[in-house]
Amino acid sequence: MSTPETQTHDIARLIISCPDQPGIVAAVSEVIAEVGGNIISLDQYSTGVEGGRFFQRTVFHLPGLAAAKPAVEQAVQTKLADRFSMDFSLTAADQPKRVAIFASKTDHCLLDLLWRHRRGEIPMDIAMVISNHADLAEDVRPFGIPYFHVPIVDGDKAAAETKHLQLLRGNVDMIVLARYMQIISENFLDQVGAPVINIHHSFLPAFIGAGPYQKAKDRGVKLIGATAHYVTRDLDEGPIIEQDVIRVSHSDDVAQLTRFGADVERAVLSRAVKWHCEDRVIRNGSTTIVF
Repeated sequence: MSTPETQTHDIARLIISCPDQPGIVAAVSEVIAEVGGNIISLDQYSTGVEGGRFFQRTVFHLPGLAAAKPAVEQAVQTKLADRFSMDFSLTAADQPKRVAIFASKTDHCLLDLLWRHRRGEIPMDIAMVISNHADLAEDVRPFGIPYFHVPIVDGDKAAAETKHLQLLRGNVDMIVLARYMQIISENFLDQVGAPVINIHHSFLPAFIGAGPYQKAKDRGVKLIGATAHYVTRDLDEGPIIEQDVIRVSHSDDVAQLTRFGADVERAVLSRAVKWHCEDRVIRNGSTTIVF
């Protein structure tokens, strides 16, 4: 059975953040009512009772949203944003995010996202898969998604990133690194104009480099985990979206630890991508609010 949140036609999502003060929720509700909208879901959070920052995700139904959206944005700007020093975004739920997936040779996260996309589990349009290797091209082909092989020739990552930017500009709303085994440069992040989500094992900052599961086995770890986060100039220190762990034991060998790791990576990355595509994640400095 469908619910108001799973229906998308004429459904808008208003995401706001501003300094906390009395009257924000009432003012937002009043403006939505004035434009003819009916609120069907509202989540809010403040970082502090005094001097905090306020965040809210409001989902509402508005007949004829496509035509009315510019007028709604203008009303929010003049009646809310100017008054409350508010940052906001207004999106239509039936406009899925356009996504590019970067991958290398490891397939589990990439194929999981493609499979969930085909089943309609994540509201996104996958515009392309980009890889520095050709290994996964045949795996991607049955999904009907364009696959671009952009090798790094003679260690020239700048040339590869130039090609990436040519493919991406104006074509995507977000980028997912599905075990893409290359460091993203500051120049790329400055120019791409879209958020980038990465997945990695949760051993960091321990067990850095190649063979993390062998290193973890050698140290007798009891938990295997994964972290999905936004990519910033600080590499793996961007705002965290989602994490999870599973227990392991001394009897699990490296191959089993690796399989456990792949399972949790798939689940964590798919949740992070889904939440981002549903406008549930709001960045707040080095952290996130996830509604």
